[in-house]
Amino acid sequence: MPEPIPLKDHESEKRLVNKRLIACAGLVLAISCALIGRMYFLQVTEFDYNSTVSENNRVHVLPIPPERGFIYDRNGVLLADNQPSFNMTITRERAGDTAKVLDSVISILHLPVEDRAVFAKAMKQARHPFDPSTLLYELSEDQIALLAVNQFRLPGIDVEAQFVRHYPQGDHFAHSVGYVGRINEKEAKQLDATQYRGTQSIGKTGIERFYENELHGKVGFEEVETNAQGRVMRVLRHTDAVAGKNIVLSLDIKLQEAAEEALGDRRGSIIALDPKTGEVLAMVSKPSFDPNLFVTGISSRDYSSLRDSIDKPLFNRALRGLYAPGSTIKPEVAIAGLDSGVISASTRVFDPGYFQLPNVDHKYRNWNHSGDGWVDLNAAIMRSNDTYFYDLASKLGIDRMHDYMAEFGLGQKVSLDMFEESSGLMPSREWKRSTRRQAWFPGETVILGIGQGYMQVTPLQLAQATALIANKGVWNRPHLAKTVDGTPPVDEHPIPNLVLRDPRDWDQVNHAMQLVMHDPRGIARAAAQGVQYRIAGKSGTAQVVAIKQGERYNRLKTAERNRDNALFVGFAPAEDPQIVISVMIENGEAGGRVAGPVVRKVMDAWLLDNQGVLKPQYASPQVKAHTTPHV
Repeated sequence: MPEPIPLKDHESEKRLVNKRLIACAGLVLAISCALIGRMYFLQVTEFDYNSTVSENNRVHVLPIPPERGFIYDRNGVLLADNQPSFNMTITRERAGDTAKVLDSVISILHLPVEDRAVFAKAMKQARHPFDPSTLLYELSEDQIALLAVNQFRLPGIDVEAQFVRHYPQGDHFAHSVGYVGRINEKEAKQLDATQYRGTQSIGKTGIERFYENELHGKVGFEEVETNAQGRVMRVLRHTDAVAGKNIVLSLDIKLQEAAEEALGDRRGSIIALDPKTGEVLAMVSKPSFDPNLFVTGISSRDYSSLRDSIDKPLFNRALRGLYAPGSTIKPEVAIAGLDSGVISASTRVFDPGYFQLPNVDHKYRNWNHSGDGWVDLNAAIMRSNDTYFYDLASKLGIDRMHDYMAEFGLGQKVSLDMFEESSGLMPSREWKRSTRRQAWFPGETVILGIGQGYMQVTPLQLAQATALIANKGVWNRPHLAKTVDGTPPVDEHPIPNLVLRDPRDWDQVNHAMQLVMHDPRGIARAAAQGVQYRIAGKSGTAQVVAIKQGERYNRLKTAERNRDNALFVGFAPAEDPQIVISVMIENGEAGGRVAGPVVRKVMDAWLLDNQGVLKPQYASPQVKAHTTPHV
């Protein structure tokens, strides 16, 4: 039996079709309205603009370079600003035969022929033929007049008022603030072409480089109509540039000047930190240089003089210099010994003037060849006894030594915003096996106990390691920027604090470091004479070249640049540390005698007022009660 055929609901189908037709009609109407609106906008509202664009392609988009952000010290003293300068530019699109134009410029301004190659190189930096390239900076009045008189011979040449970076403090902050320089071809390929149109320079070193994105700002634009000769007839659109952000550094210009004066003409570095915040208060690397030389392109003669100088003024010793720490590392080794249980504060070692490993003839000499007899931890740090720390390092072993020193930041970069920083070297078994294809020898551990051997640290790392002792293990990573556009920097990758099994071990080592400065037998007591506050310090004298077994160091027979380096670390007031200082003087020989007084002068500059009296905020009530820590 056939199935019944269902009846169609024609009314329902009709309603459905009508709905679809209405929807389609609405869509067509909406699209038509949009097209008509767009056509009206282009042909009526924007008629003048678009008609100008269509005529002979005479509209250009010209960049408006942003003004670079300023850099200040912590008290608002300008360290980097921008000064107006009349500069000569060339626009390739208007110049025509650029070679001929450059020859004319050289002839008219009486410039050396060698400048032609410099000009040609500068022109390559322009990303578009209608972008101007700066050829000469800071034109004199005579040069401006000559260019104006000969303008008919110099198509594409203009004199423009531009901002040029300026460092009013000269060489005082060259290694911290850094400098800007002309953008080279490699940098031009890596930069955002849109954001750097019209910009001639970029941060090369220091804060200028690390905070380039913040300091640079945002480029603006002008759409202009030009005539056949390339002259601007009218401005069609204008978008303002956004100036770069201002940066306030933690550096203090007065302390910086005091540190430089204390170091004098010697080669070396000084780092001063606030242990409670990690702020860098002063950073000196000597010799230095004038960063203004690099802003508009340094001459070959000036660059060769800096590059080839035996004293390496371009080298940032504070961040990149790698040195054996010598005895400045002994407080950290003491913490390792106490926390690991290898020693206690009362552990005594007999010092006959040397240390020997079991069944080994080699003698590791104490600096005092006659020996100090029985010494405990206080005496070992106070007298900088090598034998005690040879013995301690041997008992700790390389594995524990490496791990503890790493927790103090040795062998790694420790700063927040100093990209030039070297990581240094804290050796290990694995390091020696992978780099030298050799096993680790017990004697190599022994000399690590007094900061010799493979270990290499930067002055910044020494300052940070000392800050950890001052701060009882609390990590505050060193940084130069106090605020960027009013906002403090954030440590996005904080380093865990160094937590000891017995927190009193920090006080024990602090006390021993005070004995270095204030005990009648302290090795650096001379540097603390007449001081109005308590200093915790440690000297270091590190070999530059090795001497043979049984041979004594003789400065008269040693070339000046092969003499020992002088180091010193310290903090004050010892009861409530406000400043940590690391000093390294290349070939200074005696840490306590040479570097110690430098530390004292810098501390005085920070803690004393203009009358030489301790500032009230640093007069701790604990000064009168120097109790001896647990033993």
